[in-house]
Amino acid sequence: MALIPANIVDEILQTARIEEVIGDFVVLKRAGSNLKGLSPFTDERTPSFVVSPGKQIFKCFSTSKGGNVASFLMEKEHFSYPEALKWLANRYNIEIPEEKPLTADELAQITERDSLFIINEFAKDFFVENMHDSDEGKAIGLSYFEERGFTKETIKKFSLGYSIDKSDSFTKRAIERGFKLEYLEKVGLVKSKDDRQFDFFRGRVMFPIQSVTGRVLGFGGRTLSSDKKIAKYFNSPESIIYNKSEILYGLFYAKGDIVKYDNCFLCEGYTDVISMHQAGIQNAVSSSGTSLTKGQIKLISRYTNNITILYDGDAAGIKASFRGIDLILEEGLNVKVVLFPDGDDPDSYSKKVSFTELESYIKDHTQDFISFKSSVLLADANNDPLKKAELIKEITHSVGLIPNEITRVIYTKQVAQIFEIDEAIVQNELLRIRKVSLSKQFQEPEIKELPIYIPSSEPSEVFIDTTSKITESVERELIRMMVIYGDYELIVKNEENELNELSTSVVERICDELKVDGLHFSNPQFANLHQFLQDGIDNQTIYKMSSLTNHHDQEIVKLVSELISDDIDLSPNWAAKHKIVIKHEKDDLDETITHVLNRFKIVKIESIIATIKGKMKDPSTSYEDQLILISEQMGYDRTRAEIAAQLGNVIIK
Repeated sequence: MALIPANIVDEILQTARIEEVIGDFVVLKRAGSNLKGLSPFTDERTPSFVVSPGKQIFKCFSTSKGGNVASFLMEKEHFSYPEALKWLANRYNIEIPEEKPLTADELAQITERDSLFIINEFAKDFFVENMHDSDEGKAIGLSYFEERGFTKETIKKFSLGYSIDKSDSFTKRAIERGFKLEYLEKVGLVKSKDDRQFDFFRGRVMFPIQSVTGRVLGFGGRTLSSDKKIAKYFNSPESIIYNKSEILYGLFYAKGDIVKYDNCFLCEGYTDVISMHQAGIQNAVSSSGTSLTKGQIKLISRYTNNITILYDGDAAGIKASFRGIDLILEEGLNVKVVLFPDGDDPDSYSKKVSFTELESYIKDHTQDFISFKSSVLLADANNDPLKKAELIKEITHSVGLIPNEITRVIYTKQVAQIFEIDEAIVQNELLRIRKVSLSKQFQEPEIKELPIYIPSSEPSEVFIDTTSKITESVERELIRMMVIYGDYELIVKNEENELNELSTSVVERICDELKVDGLHFSNPQFANLHQFLQDGIDNQTIYKMSSLTNHHDQEIVKLVSELISDDIDLSPNWAAKHKIVIKHEKDDLDETITHVLNRFKIVKIESIIATIKGKMKDPSTSYEDQLILISEQMGYDRTRAEIAAQLGNVIIK
């Protein structure tokens, strides 16, 4: 593959901003001098992904991946190094000298994954060329899109094309170009039968399906034939570059507006998305005609927690979509629904009205999923009491999937109001559903019924924390590390590429972990010093021990002096005399910090569990609260066991 001149490479890497590029994939929030977000490489709920704008590097602590902006694209999008540079050059409008077409030998040396991407890109251009330069393409493909009301700009933006209705038009051109038949078949563009090859998408208008960075992953092909025996749509088969359950059509163009408006409009098909974008609403995507999946929902959650589903008036389709709504709720996202007039969908309706009218219609007809689902199911109930009871159970089931407790409570009240029944009845059904859900979540046998506690007029038992001395000791150790080694640099190496390193200070490492986990010091003096150090980080100042001992606040000076006195080294003369090798805590500072942080977390979790147990003993605790407390304790027990395993400890319940 042709090399990019060294001066162009330097210009690309100096111009590209890692926080901007990664911001296209990950919602980043300020954390001191760095930025943090959820890892794009793994499924996590606690942010462990760090971007350093100052150093122009990233580090994923969940997967140990790290490097610069090009490294990120290579990891996330499976780009080769030249492809990553080209993508960056295109994003920042840096011109790269025109390359010559790849020779057959050069194509043979490219990896399978890269080959499939190159083939799809070639196919996209071929289909576009067919539609604009051939008589058949103009008469059939281009006229179809124009009849659908798509402008030249829209057709060009989405790279819409046409596959000539000839058995091997694409196949011949691709083989002449030097592409392997094996790879052409893997991406589903060519099929073989009885030693004969033919074009899979022949006679269809073509919709390229792109990744979040614009790479062509596959195609959707729509037939224009009226023969009902012919499938209306063909889609590319799954391959190492195309997993339809994790792809959203139009996301490449929609991601910016999804973040901007903090909402994603979810449509059903390709033309719905294209028409919405053409109408001016560009935060629209679709699941490409397939049922909505968890992978697609997680993809949306990188950019927003709010999804608005756009439905046409087809009743059967609406009922089939209920599963998708439940999946969205289960993933913790907010979901609303817009129902278009009977006979219309986002594609047709957006072409009937102006942008202002479309925007107003969506705003005025957006409803929460409870109201939507209730209205649809009530229409079928026909005042039948048994059917009404079943639909209450079904809607309550949806509410029970919501992980956020406050949101569940609000929707519980709404269900009771809509169906005019006692809220306690809905709560009881919700408790039953939550018990089953928790049992599955934690892979435990179903939670047994709790004893019913009768509130007593006697004072409740007050739980006394008997671990205060242990807490004080562990907190003191952690704050001591922050004072003595605060400005020490920690280097985390990338196991795959030792040239890429991530550096941070001890105090930043500790403060960031405490912030992410929401942990605090119980000791007021320690808490005050921790806040002072955190404020310094926020102002891009890392305090050295000498600065702290000369501080104007004498309370800080006093505490720091006490902590420093704890750090008394064993006499080196004594060690030399007795020929003993002494390993100091700073010899492997990263390991030491990890150990102390884990001890701190264990103590805090123990305290939380103890508090939960104290609340559970309180006779005034309600049945619902008892269940919530059980689920909370189960979660903390598992977290405690995981951290204890890292420490080499055994937790005895």
